[in-house]
Amino acid sequence: MNQPSTPFYTRLAMVLFSIICIGYLAILGQTLLAPLLTSFLLALLLLPLANYLEKKCRLKRSLASIISVVLMIALLSGILYFLANQLTDLWQDWPLLKKQAEISFHDVQNWISHTFHINTHKQIDYLKDSATSALATSATVLGATLLTLSSTLLFLSFLLLFTFFILNYRGTLFRFLTSVFADEHTEKVSEIVRHIQYIIKKYITGLFIQMIIVTALMIFVLWILSVKYAVLLGLIAGIFNIIPYIGIFSALLISALITFATAGAAKMLLVIVAFLCVHTVDGNVLMPLVVGSKVKINALFAFIGIVVGEMIWGISGMFLCIPYLAMLKIIFDRVDPLKPWGILLGGEEKPHKKRKVYRLTKKIKLEEQE
Repeated sequence: MNQPSTPFYTRLAMVLFSIICIGYLAILGQTLLAPLLTSFLLALLLLPLANYLEKKCRLKRSLASIISVVLMIALLSGILYFLANQLTDLWQDWPLLKKQAEISFHDVQNWISHTFHINTHKQIDYLKDSATSALATSATVLGATLLTLSSTLLFLSFLLLFTFFILNYRGTLFRFLTSVFADEHTEKVSEIVRHIQYIIKKYITGLFIQMIIVTALMIFVLWILSVKYAVLLGLIAGIFNIIPYIGIFSALLISALITFATAGAAKMLLVIVAFLCVHTVDGNVLMPLVVGSKVKINALFAFIGIVVGEMIWGISGMFLCIPYLAMLKIIFDRVDPLKPWGILLGGEEKPHKKRKVYRLTKKIKLEEQE
């Protein structure tokens, strides 16, 4: 005798309740889950190096994992050291920036006076009242800053430890995943795991290559425009570009403000145009060539994922949302009951077209990724 099917509204309520519970648990477990999920992506990126050290150099798995993590730390430390040197140059010009900000402030005051007929004394009184309120809450702000700093140090500590443990115990984790499901699903689970490993490794590697190219392009364009701090602004653009959609506009805002303070409004407009041009090249040439589109998340759900990720985990959530949405799509596309959700996350099907090839020299060419 067939059992009666569960009504739609009951299934919908159960799904919504499950989503709310998962989101609440994710917020509660941010300290543990955010570095753990980030470490999983880094472990996938370091996996080829760890395998090489283990198989070719005949090192033990634990030693190969430690060396991989240490090399990653060295690379990141070098980038941070170079960025700190650039910020030091900016700090030395702080008096110039302060003077330009005062001039701009007086210009804004005059514009408000002529446009809204509010004299400068009332504006200054309003700013004094705002400053008094800010000073009253300074202790709270200082405490929040110290808490953020300690949370960042804790995040980095967990990140390094989790990356090492995932690399060291990757065989155990893989056997666990295959043993959780029934024997008839073992082959499909293994295939999904291999495909996720391939796609995410390809995505993260392409993302870092894209970051390097965008940084080089921005530095070159800003240098051509004789913009001060071209290297620093190029680094900001490349690093922020890792966060889809929102990152490039945040970098544009920071660069526009620094350029306005050091060179005026005309140069600032040129910087904005340069950012828009490089972003256009990045979206239409670099992204298809370097990152590819084997698992493509449509812009609507990518943006929703970024917003939800920021609401739950802040900046780390914004970075993690796209690769983990890609993982979900891979799973949805290979599990029959979940295929409609894979269609919803993906882009529109386009007819097969010939891949673009950009020839740099007779022997060097760039071919669009599948």
